[in-house]
Amino acid sequence: MLERLNQAMAHIEANLDGEIDVKHLARIAHTSEYHLRRMFSALAGIPLSEYIRRRRLTRAASEVLSGHDSLLDIATRWGYGSNEAFARAFKAMHKVGPQEARNTKKPLQSQQILTFKLVVEGSTNMEYRIVNKDAFQVVGRGTRVPLVHLGMNPAIVDFIKGIGMPTLERMKALSDSDPEGLVALTSNQEGNEEGDHLDYFHGAVTSQNPPDDMEVVTVPKHTWAVFRTEGPYPETIQHMWRDVYTQWFPSNSYESVEGPTMLQTRINGDTATAELWIPVTS
Repeated sequence: MLERLNQAMAHIEANLDGEIDVKHLARIAHTSEYHLRRMFSALAGIPLSEYIRRRRLTRAASEVLSGHDSLLDIATRWGYGSNEAFARAFKAMHKVGPQEARNTKKPLQSQQILTFKLVVEGSTNMEYRIVNKDAFQVVGRGTRVPLVHLGMNPAIVDFIKGIGMPTLERMKALSDSDPEGLVALTSNQEGNEEGDHLDYFHGAVTSQNPPDDMEVVTVPKHTWAVFRTEGPYPETIQHMWRDVYTQWFPSNSYESVEGPTMLQTRINGDTATAELWIPVTS
């Protein structure tokens, strides 16, 4: 898998000044576009599209400093339709505009070429099972929240508090299917950087009719990889997300597929037992 990812990285580097088709990158990596994006974000820490943008602006910066071409020529070469658009993108990365960078020779940022290498980890076993599950419904309430990698997510905490304990108990009483109890569904994540937004839905898997004050999310039929962990809350759960994409997927024949992920958590003091459900294909 890592060798194929590196072949995709080489293709990006060879085509930075042209169109880069992510579907073609996925074919090079022998995987789906969805799984490639998720794997790349987990391994690299930034979305694939952001990496490509930063590599282009790194190359553009060297041309700005060389002074050989006009800024408009450089902007056009790297995919920007105007000096203004180029200047905005350039400043967002380098903290200085291209004209100022050329005049003052201020230090600029550089996105290094990524290469994926094998690091021996995984000294602890990951407990998982594969579940084939027909379409089902989750009844509860949803919102959109920013992504938080470490520590509590204040937006989620406030949202659940806003639902209120009586309503949460009514949700829990509806549960009649695996995973039992209250679950959190996440989907439509826009990226993997801190602050990127995603849909969050808190509810119960049930075959019962929803109450009038609750919403319904229908989850299609999937094969699920289900991971179980136990440890300090919330660090253990957040580390499980990371380890699934950086260790388990590269070591197994399954790939993630587009769809909501589910997290069921039971908290006892500072310790949590959790199951993470991720839709997959083999």
